[in-house]
Amino acid sequence: MKKRIGELASKPMREKGTTVTKNARWSRDELILALDLYMETRGRSLAKDAPEIEELSHLLSHLGQSLGLVAANSYRNMNGVYMKLMNFRRFDPIHAKAGKVGLARGNKDEEHVWKLFSSDPEHLKYVAQFIRNSIKSPQTTLLQNVDDLEIEEAEEGGLATRSHHHRERNRQLVKKAKARALKLHGRLFCVVCNFDFSAYYGDIGEGIIDVHHTKPIHTMQPGEKTKISDLVLLCANCHRIIHSRRKWLTVEEVRLALKLHEYRPMVTIE
Repeated sequence: MKKRIGELASKPMREKGTTVTKNARWSRDELILALDLYMETRGRSLAKDAPEIEELSHLLSHLGQSLGLVAANSYRNMNGVYMKLMNFRRFDPIHAKAGKVGLARGNKDEEHVWKLFSSDPEHLKYVAQFIRNSIKSPQTTLLQNVDDLEIEEAEEGGLATRSHHHRERNRQLVKKAKARALKLHGRLFCVVCNFDFSAYYGDIGEGIIDVHHTKPIHTMQPGEKTKISDLVLLCANCHRIIHSRRKWLTVEEVRLALKLHEYRPMVTIE
């Protein structure tokens, strides 16, 4: 079952405003921020009450509150943040060579994040900064109710996924993207498979098409607005394929997959 993009704090969440327990599973966003701190302080040992740990604890608490996931001040307390850093240490070859070990108790999520980002500190820093900027953004609360069961959370975390989804659902942007396509081509069609709802369904398919944001959200600067040129039109099938994996596919990758596989006509329903 796919993880919901709104699920930044796992199953303990029930309804909006409900307090999440401090033992809630760490989200991808939180793990990225924790790994960023770990890599920054890799050459030294942090005390449990270090200022850096206190700062991250406050930031994670703010993240949970901003998204309506937590109200408790004990959420992601300093001890919990420190233990998470020690969870990452168990994967660190530098500490292993020195005969040091981290906390063995953890989960596969930490290992996934370690493998994805530890070998590319620059990318890690870029994504972590995006998450920090997003947490501090006044628009963060606008993303609380953005949810879609058919989209896989991006490698860069839930905030990037929510922001991406929010831009794709922006009515004004969708309207402008469709108007631009009509002006250029005279019709609305999927840029991957060329499917045209109006040509296939007639009048009832008029104006129906998805809009996809092609620019990685985590590469956008704070306050940067979406350009119409960043948007492309997709049918629902191709759009779902693009978002079917944590590492979202590009339009070009889906086009290539379509070319490489034999076309199978739809079954006629009697």
